[in-house]
Amino acid sequence: MKKLLLLILICLLAAEGSAQEEQNRVITTGVPFMLIAADARAAGMADMGVWTSSDAFAQQWNPAKYAFAISKQGVGVTYTPYLSQLVNDIFLGNITYYNRINERSAVGTSFRYFSNGEIELRETADQEPLRVRPNELAFDVSYSLRLSERFAMAVAGRYIRSDLRLQTGNEDANAANTFAVDIAGYYQSEEIAYDSFDGRWRLGFNVSNIGPKLSYDETGQENNLPTNMALGGGFDFILDEYNKVTVGLEVNKLLVPTPSDSNEDGTINREDDFYNESFVSGIFSSFGDAPDGFSEELKEFTWALGAEYTYQDSFAFRAGYFNESDEKGSRKFASIGAGFKYTSIGIDLSYLFSTSAVISPLEGTLRFGLTFNFGDEYDEY
Repeated sequence: MKKLLLLILICLLAAEGSAQEEQNRVITTGVPFMLIAADARAAGMADMGVWTSSDAFAQQWNPAKYAFAISKQGVGVTYTPYLSQLVNDIFLGNITYYNRINERSAVGTSFRYFSNGEIELRETADQEPLRVRPNELAFDVSYSLRLSERFAMAVAGRYIRSDLRLQTGNEDANAANTFAVDIAGYYQSEEIAYDSFDGRWRLGFNVSNIGPKLSYDETGQENNLPTNMALGGGFDFILDEYNKVTVGLEVNKLLVPTPSDSNEDGTINREDDFYNESFVSGIFSSFGDAPDGFSEELKEFTWALGAEYTYQDSFAFRAGYFNESDEKGSRKFASIGAGFKYTSIGIDLSYLFSTSAVISPLEGTLRFGLTFNFGDEYDEY
């Protein structure tokens, strides 16, 4: 009964959210789990990872970073509870592996699984429930190559499967399948000597989830993938051989058409132009299709600030803040995190605090990650 009430609550919230989206033109996509920070290190810095130093979880944020990895190989495993204050069986699991083939190139792969938990479907209170377990997953591989001593680019290919169908619904409904690619780049400067400290610049970009729309049946609604552009940069303050402080800024924008009532019939639906736009056309038009012009386009960018303090490369403390416009989703949160490393094993933890009236589904969630690095080490510094 608890799950049935939860399902009803989710449906009511979705209906309310839909009305709010029509009013504020919030951009929505299919498979939004692809945008959830799967690792605790990035989550501890407010979901930043496109410009930070390379680690085992670079596959989600910027696979070009693998070409600068210190260890030859690495494996990362993470577990992220979702809606943990309501249920205990909705979660995101992730496993990642990379291999730095040589001085110039590396390959990586990851598998993400998002469980929506067990849902009980019944028409009457005394009916034997039908139990279903909707889920979504993604599997990807990447190749990164250093084009110069300080700059690398990468491409990733991804298979995405979303099985959210309900057996009591449309008989033609099937699990949705599609493919996507990422294009990424990463720059890491030499260590620069200043008056009282040394420093290093880091820059990165990633255009992720470029691919065809998802559809669960032949006549059903098509859903854009969460094609996303991430740009970021940061600086390492290397205070001495033991202490380092890294600070940075990252901005993101969904490259998806803005919902708008193009036919002026009073509703935003599949009859409007944005819905029928191809994913390729939608990527380019997303920079200038907001009905209120440039001011609304700026509101579609999110930004995050973050910092990481490391001591002897064995302990790290992290903090960050994420901001999204009130008219485009109102996601606002602060995060903290910590990392511990002993020989080749690393443990990362993070915690999120909502600072908006719209409470994050990850509010009060402790995220956990485990990393194993092995093989020879490269001298990048």
